[in-house]
Amino acid sequence: MSEEPFVGPEEIRSARRTIAGTTRLTPVDRSAALENSAGSPVYLKLEHMQVTGSFKLRGAMNAVANLSESEKARGVVGVSTGNHGRGLAFAARAARVPCIICMSSLVPQAKIDGIRAQGAEVRILGKSQDEAQQEVDRLVRDEGMVMIPPFDHRDIIAGQGTLGLELLEQVPDAEIVLVPVSGGGLISGVAAAIKAQRPQTRIVGVSMERGAAMYQCQKADKPIPVEELPTLADSLGGGIGLDNQLTFAMTRELVDEILLVSETEIAAAIRHIYWQERQIVEGSGAVGVAAILAGKVQAAGPVVAVLSGGNIDMNQHYRIASGEDVDVSKEAA
Repeated sequence: MSEEPFVGPEEIRSARRTIAGTTRLTPVDRSAALENSAGSPVYLKLEHMQVTGSFKLRGAMNAVANLSESEKARGVVGVSTGNHGRGLAFAARAARVPCIICMSSLVPQAKIDGIRAQGAEVRILGKSQDEAQQEVDRLVRDEGMVMIPPFDHRDIIAGQGTLGLELLEQVPDAEIVLVPVSGGGLISGVAAAIKAQRPQTRIVGVSMERGAAMYQCQKADKPIPVEELPTLADSLGGGIGLDNQLTFAMTRELVDEILLVSETEIAAAIRHIYWQERQIVEGSGAVGVAAILAGKVQAAGPVVAVLSGGNIDMNQHYRIASGEDVDVSKEAA
């Protein structure tokens, strides 16, 4: 593993200046409906209102902006479960840079369509991000394209960390911040931003029980292969990379705890966020609320849950919001 130092506050502040005007400062709302479950004030960081519907735009805009002119001319390529691809496609189109996104067959069609709508080429390969990554590696090797990975990249982490800077300005006395965790780009950046200013704030990752890669890797104390499974939190799927350079170590050092939530708990959170908070959020963005509703989060001070994305298939959302028991593992079979 690389001995390179962690992404720090100055890189995150620089990223904030770089992406200013191209991303939204997303609002924070207080949730009276969740306060009984947490035993304290609860705030929701409405990052699903970001320009492309998720936090991923922050890192993508920062990474593309920091490319050299010769790198831009070669074009960018990345692997994605949906939201990184959409953010990278948006950033590439804004910079007039060619873009190819490689994805597995587990990615919902709505997310594929969203990426194509931004003008990027999409290639579907295999049933895991690792298989899709093989095509990314080929494009880099054979065609000279520049890889911008979804999480394990300094500019990506710094861009995602800008969310942490905003959040702490909006809720300066936050006791717990609940962050969806997959490859760790978001939680690494948010933790680096917040811990530098308020080290007593607890950064708690939340993932799904089905294929929680970062959780399993932290338990093993090293990056390991983790099977990617169908889940309502599809954007949290995929591994962290066996040669992970940054996010595994940053998560180990800066994140206080990782909680897991079930498919039933994720569905309950999607319903709650719709009916009580009047927001449409994808499963991956609902996991923090799922943990609160399940009684897994207790605090004396303010709790902030990051609603990280809203790019859900609307037919699926309708079924869940209507109370249907949606089992994606059976539907994917």
